Amino acid sequence: MLARLRESENHGAWSAFFDIYWPLLVTVARRSGLNGADAQDVAQDVLRMVAQQMPEFRYDPARGSFKAWLLTLTRRRIARHWRVGEKERKCRQEGPPTETGETHLLERMPDDRGDPLDAVWETEWRQHIVDVALRRVRASVSARQFQIYTLAVVQEMPMKTITNALCVNAAQVYLAKHRVGRLMKAELGRLSKLPGDFG
Repeated sequence: MLARLRESENHGAWSAFFDIYWPLLVTVARRSGLNGADAQDVAQDVLRMVAQQMPEFRYDPARGSFKAWLLTLTRRRIARHWRVGEKERKCRQEGPPTETGETHLLERMPDDRGDPLDAVWETEWRQHIVDVALRRVRASVSARQFQIYTLAVVQEMPMKTITNALCVNAAQVYLAKHRVGRLMKAELGRLSKLPGDFG
């Protein structure tokens, strides 16, 4: 995919890239505390930066994953958004200075929990890939089979609840789980070949 993205005229590759990564970027930006409009601005900025850097971009796994690079771009854009107006917010939030003029000890202590955006990114990355696979598989199976699979596997409903609610028998549930599950596994395998260590 990255090789095809380097061709600026390859609209199909860019469309696929947008479909896969846009919802992820917006969700991560929202989870960082930005409102909807600001989150979309961040996602747009990140995709614009990817587009600008793509002609010279050479993927080298030894230097790090595409996923890590995309996270770095996203983190920078989110931080930039938060810096806007930070001075005014600081004036309202800071307490009185200490006698030495330094910040309070608690404000200077490092946070040993690490960067919370890393955890958000990882969680959203994995969930997003499942969502993309579900969306793609949904287009290739019947609505009934997809509904059964969603209830049985995604929502983990008991068999009896599914058979009663949808007026189907257990064999139909097992068949849908098997067929859609096989397609999901194949789609997740295809997505694992995209840049970013989806596995």
